[in-house]
Amino acid sequence: MASKSGGSGKNRRVYTEFGSRSDAFERGVPDLAPSQQDLRIQASRKGRKGKTVTIISGFQQAPDTLATLAKQLKAQCGTGGTVRDNTVEIQGDHATKLLELLRAKGYKANLG
Repeated sequence: MASKSGGSGKNRRVYTEFGSRSDAFERGVPDLAPSQQDLRIQASRKGRKGKTVTIISGFQQAPDTLATLAKQLKAQCGTGGTVRDNTVEIQGDHATKLLELLRAKGYKANLG
């Protein structure tokens, strides 16, 4: 049986203007200095089966810079964590310790 599409099944591009589509849809991320960022630190239990997680939000940094910062914070707290959607999640209730660490690095951080 012959296929109805008439092609070999590959997604062939007939016409492209201004480069590839992936380049056009990438969002630029501003990499602001720590003193220009206003961070919020809060402890949360929602959706985590009763486990407390400290969430740091408000970052405006490149993903690899944020991953490096998260790694340093996790090491200082001695726990695990992750980076999701420009927020850093640290396992456990470490809000006050993270506040001190971020302020020492030059970030403007607040609890709440």
